[in-house]
Amino acid sequence: MPIENIRNIALVGHNGTGKTTLSEALLFKAGAIKQKGTVAAKNTVSDFDADEKERGCSIETSILHFTHNGKRINLLDCPGIPDYVGNVVSALSAVNTAVIAVSAAAGVEVSTRKLWGMAEARGLPRVLAITKMDHERAKFDEVVAQLREVFGASVTPVIIPSGVGPSFKAVVNLLGDVSGAPADVAGKAKDLAGNLIESIVASDDKLMERYLNDEKFSPQEITGCFVKALLSRALTPVVCVSAEKDIGVAELLNLFADDLPSSHAVPPKLVRKVKGKDEERALEPKDTGPFYALCFKSKRDPFIGKISYMRVFTGSLQSGAAAKSGTDGKPEKFAHFLDVQGKDSKEVAQIGAGEIVAVAKHDHLNCGDTVTTEDGGWEIAKPLFPVPMSALAVQAKNRNEEGKVSEQLRHLGEGDPTFKVDVDHETHELVIHGMGQMHLELMLHRLKRLHLEVTTKPPKIPYRSTINGTAEVRYRHKKQSGGSGQFGEVQILVEPNHGKGYEFVDEVVGGAIPNNLIPSVDKGVQKKMHEGVWPGILVVDVRVRLNDGKSHPVDSKDIAFQIAGRQAFKDAFLKAKPALIEPFVHLEVVIPSKYMGDITGHLSGHRGKIQGMDLMGDLQVVKAQVPMSELLNYSAELKAMTGGEGFFSMEFSHYDTVPNSVAQPVIAAAMSRQVKEEE
Repeated sequence: MPIENIRNIALVGHNGTGKTTLSEALLFKAGAIKQKGTVAAKNTVSDFDADEKERGCSIETSILHFTHNGKRINLLDCPGIPDYVGNVVSALSAVNTAVIAVSAAAGVEVSTRKLWGMAEARGLPRVLAITKMDHERAKFDEVVAQLREVFGASVTPVIIPSGVGPSFKAVVNLLGDVSGAPADVAGKAKDLAGNLIESIVASDDKLMERYLNDEKFSPQEITGCFVKALLSRALTPVVCVSAEKDIGVAELLNLFADDLPSSHAVPPKLVRKVKGKDEERALEPKDTGPFYALCFKSKRDPFIGKISYMRVFTGSLQSGAAAKSGTDGKPEKFAHFLDVQGKDSKEVAQIGAGEIVAVAKHDHLNCGDTVTTEDGGWEIAKPLFPVPMSALAVQAKNRNEEGKVSEQLRHLGEGDPTFKVDVDHETHELVIHGMGQMHLELMLHRLKRLHLEVTTKPPKIPYRSTINGTAEVRYRHKKQSGGSGQFGEVQILVEPNHGKGYEFVDEVVGGAIPNNLIPSVDKGVQKKMHEGVWPGILVVDVRVRLNDGKSHPVDSKDIAFQIAGRQAFKDAFLKAKPALIEPFVHLEVVIPSKYMGDITGHLSGHRGKIQGMDLMGDLQVVKAQVPMSELLNYSAELKAMTGGEGFFSMEFSHYDTVPNSVAQPVIAAAMSRQVKEEE
């Protein structure tokens, strides 16, 4: 199908706004399915995954399609639970319009604001779909007023209801002839239609001049200007629908097919590095020219293997043709192109510009990768994913399965850029990171389905230790027990070196220690710093001055001065006002104002230091520096305090001293672990 006849749309919204039900209604109305499924019956086209059926909610983006009025509409039904926001980010990178579902009963929610901002960052036009218009607590005018207050004057009704709640019976499309509108909204429809036309033509000076002269416009002129206003984001249409009652679904289909931008709108940027510098150029979406596609999603199917989903922006590719992809950039053959409808797919021989397709059995092709036939190192700019904020340390119940657990967790992470797996080089724990507790529990459930059992616990905090004073120590190591002996004597001075790491200074004079053995002292000191004087707690930011010592012409050797350095440093550390230090993070919490007192009080009670507060629309942003140890369960705590209305981000800030009341149990636990290991 020509690129101008393809519409790529992401359906996003807060959890519970009825996106999956609406998707099902659109598929049925367009004739793509013979019978409507329901979330309750677990038989919708979108929610086909076993976890989705079990939990009764969308977890991953589903790729759907239907044809209406000669246009092919690719609809990406995205999950609404914040833990699965990575799916939304990737879907928005593949479409030309974001349709944001807003419940007629609940109105604007925190996720509504987040999704608006995400679409804004991508440069996408937005449509606000007020769903569940038949709900007994449904409101339309009030929700529109709220949307205008939060998102601005571009918010303009395009499809309005006749009746609200249980009395919702019809809709009126203000882009059409409103003379036949039901009596209860006839006057309102006429006034709003005039306002709508004025909003549309405001983006075109020539049409605005004709409008002021009371000239008439053809439907084609209105549609063209409507799309122009959408793309400039001067117009944000509001529509209304009840998927359950099948009211407004047909009008929404018409809007999708006839009035939304085609798939050559909102082109992505191409980027590359040349001599260490970033270069950019625009990619013009068209049917001809070099092939460019973006992989926006990947997953492993138990029967097919890895499946990667791509949005084609320009050019075409025949099955069996070669293209470069992934991180290695080597040409390889691409076959097994799939046209996807939920869990079902059919193989196609060629893919072209504007299409959303899948390709099977390309193990190295991951989310964010570019597939192209052009040389030059150009790539489509990768989606920017949020940093995962929740973490758990995991360990295989069966020690023989540790390798399998690590491998399968990494496979799960291939399809989800917001799920990370790594081994902490300080604590030696295998740690998984996700967007929230629900996200992590899902991944562990999938791991269990593979018959791999693990235990979990909060990850260890990477405590470190340093000194706040100075101390000088002389230590002699002497071993004489038959055969070759060992002798090494050193005198060191330790002092703080805050923020500058480790420094070793050779101040030996007169050859008290041979030059070839001075590095042995340094090596012994560093080994003890890595082990920790308090076992397992790395020592940092210390300057060690080696200023004297003694040697033996026969028994002085590398190992002797390593041991002397180790022991001298241990003794000096304990005399130099040792301190336990911990990582602090910079935390930003976004909440409705009504929760401000609860949030600031909670942070202060967890050793947090409030740094400031900002406004984000009608939301409050609280900025604080908080010890990492106090935030291990913050995702769940914030959800409990705000009823799911708050969200947060954090990044490492600095290390700071741990209060003695907190430090002593940590140090005692470290010493206890050493005793147990020695036993």
